[in-house]
Amino acid sequence: MSAATVQKRGIVERLTKSWLYIGLAGVALVSFVRIVTDTDDLTGAGTIRAAIIATCPILAAALGGLWAERAGVVNIGLEGQMILGTWGAAFFTYHYGPWVGIAGAALLGLIGGLLHAIATVTFGVDHIVSGVAINLIGAGAATYLAEAIFPDYEGGGPRQLNGLEAPAQITIPGVSDLANTIADKHWFFVSDVASFVQALTTNISTLSLFVFALVIVSAVVLWRTSFGLRLRSCGENPQSAETLGVNVYLYKYVAVLISGALAGIGGGFLALVSSSGFSTGQTGGRGYIGLAAMIFGNWRPGGLLAGALTFGYTDSLRLRDTQSVHALLLLVGIALLAFAAYRAYRGQITGAAVVAVAGAAVLAWFLLTDTVPREFTVMTPYVTTLFVLALGSQRLRMPAADGRPYRRGSAG
Repeated sequence: MSAATVQKRGIVERLTKSWLYIGLAGVALVSFVRIVTDTDDLTGAGTIRAAIIATCPILAAALGGLWAERAGVVNIGLEGQMILGTWGAAFFTYHYGPWVGIAGAALLGLIGGLLHAIATVTFGVDHIVSGVAINLIGAGAATYLAEAIFPDYEGGGPRQLNGLEAPAQITIPGVSDLANTIADKHWFFVSDVASFVQALTTNISTLSLFVFALVIVSAVVLWRTSFGLRLRSCGENPQSAETLGVNVYLYKYVAVLISGALAGIGGGFLALVSSSGFSTGQTGGRGYIGLAAMIFGNWRPGGLLAGALTFGYTDSLRLRDTQSVHALLLLVGIALLAFAAYRAYRGQITGAAVVAVAGAAVLAWFLLTDTVPREFTVMTPYVTTLFVLALGSQRLRMPAADGRPYRRGSAG
């Protein structure tokens, strides 16, 4: 085994341990806030189950963004590809069942990805302009197809198709019951972990498990295979990749097609699991939030998973009572102050001061109020998106050639 391979594995192991420690610290912090505020909904199995459902479409879109941008193509069109996926899932599920419906969602998203690849890779159109066009085309096409086809279907109308069959759910009886018993004790940390186990083992959709499995598959393919190395080289330095015999156009096309298919799967999840059918406009900007989760995760699978879970969790809380969102203020305030202390320890005094002021302001909001306006709970996932990106912007490193035009032969 080469020294480079050993070093790479050491880096991966350290990153894995880091995310594990961060996850455990996060659970402990949430558990502390739950006990202090007496808000059991923060880590209840119902909340976590709702968080998983809210996370999966965001996670699928984030993975789509990861594939495209690692090959050097900015895919702002994730939202439009998700919209196409919602229609594809509805149409194919109505005729052939849920898993063919998911394949149909991936196919429609892939078509959106193909349009983006043709525009950006072949014709060199600005990636942002093409992405915005894909979003408009996706929304218009889904609306047109729904109005043209779905009114003739049972449960259908010009803007919706209800009563679709959902993918099967899985329950592990022994584990689920034991976890439920421990969760009901409301012990510190242990009951919170038990709630998470209960949510994962009680009526969890097989499509949710499939989406989480895609994170592992993407990580292995992109970072542990020669195909992934070549694809990532196209996003870092396509001219050098070309001199080494890599067909840069081909890898960019493959990456953007996979990106569109993953976004389409996210749209299919919205139509089949998040709700019981298709409706126009049901993505609600989740393609953009998925892009934000990918950026928050620093273009890495583990990081974007953490970002998607963060946004999914805050999205799920808006479905609970406002007391849960109010308790979240304490959680955010403590986290910000801890982050400020970390930045001060690293010598980033100015940044630490800014974060500390933000943390103090959030804590003051929590201490001086008893609840938050109902209208604010609806904004929670979007505010969280902006907040997290603002705090994490200084540590981000995008692929070096991401969004840059490339023409074959430019290496010479």
